[in-house]
Amino acid sequence: MQSQAAAAVTVTGLVKRYGGKTAVNGLDLTVPSGGVTAVLGPNGAGKTTTIETCEGYRRADAGTVRVLGLDPGLPAEAARLRPRIGVMLQSGGVYPGARALEMLRHTATLHAHPLDVDSLAARLGLDSCGRTAYRRLSGGQQQRLALAMAVVGRPELVFLDEPTAGLDPHARHATWDLVRDLRADGVTVVLTTHHMDEAEQLADRVAIVDGGRVIAEGSPEQLCRSDADGTVRFRARPGLDLGALLKALPDGTAAAEATPGSYLVEGAVDPQLLATLTSWCAQSGVMAEQLAVGRRTLEDVFLELTGRDLRA
Repeated sequence: MQSQAAAAVTVTGLVKRYGGKTAVNGLDLTVPSGGVTAVLGPNGAGKTTTIETCEGYRRADAGTVRVLGLDPGLPAEAARLRPRIGVMLQSGGVYPGARALEMLRHTATLHAHPLDVDSLAARLGLDSCGRTAYRRLSGGQQQRLALAMAVVGRPELVFLDEPTAGLDPHARHATWDLVRDLRADGVTVVLTTHHMDEAEQLADRVAIVDGGRVIAEGSPEQLCRSDADGTVRFRARPGLDLGALLKALPDGTAAAEATPGSYLVEGAVDPQLLATLTSWCAQSGVMAEQLAVGRRTLEDVFLELTGRDLRA
């Protein structure tokens, strides 16, 4: 286990309540220094509350939080921590009437050794809208400005909340490249995302949160590891008789309806299994669409572990 001394963030037994609702329920989380950790979870799982507590925006009801060795809930320690971290919020934090580059330059002046503002703005596609007021920026432009403001001060640790939400493919990949460069420079990155492919592409470590607790963690490769040799995915009408399908398939094969109309078959995938699967579909009057052979993905793991109440 990662030692506290080597960890950028250590959360132990975190509890946070809102009235009679417990949003975070004894959560433990360790973020190693110098890599990218993705925190995943369905809406209402407690991940945003956890991250906001680490950022110092919320106070824990119980448990301990240490960020770069400091307690963000104590004003004196939070003041020492603030210059060392960058925070990207999904919304807010910018004066509505401020121009984009004006706000970014102001943020840069708050730090001792900021990045070059013009270069950063050009990299994130903000140079063309630099004189536009924040309230008149598109959602994607506001998102990119928030990212630029989080990293312009050369933080040791940066929290990115849904950094690519609403971005077009070009801007999304530019953001990915920036995150990779931050990691290469030794910056610790904690990001939340609903894009499983983003977590697989960027994260050295993933923590899956549900019900106010971390229910699984490890590298993407560790979480996706399976005894199955491969997967077959296909779409068909919802509610197929998976029991009948499994009787037709070889022993040791698993089948699940991950979401309505989306099916996953795991096992020793070979031409015989594919032939048996398609034959069963034909005999059952099932049109199998978008059939694809691959491996278990982080999305498969996420769907298996979370949202049971939604699927019940």
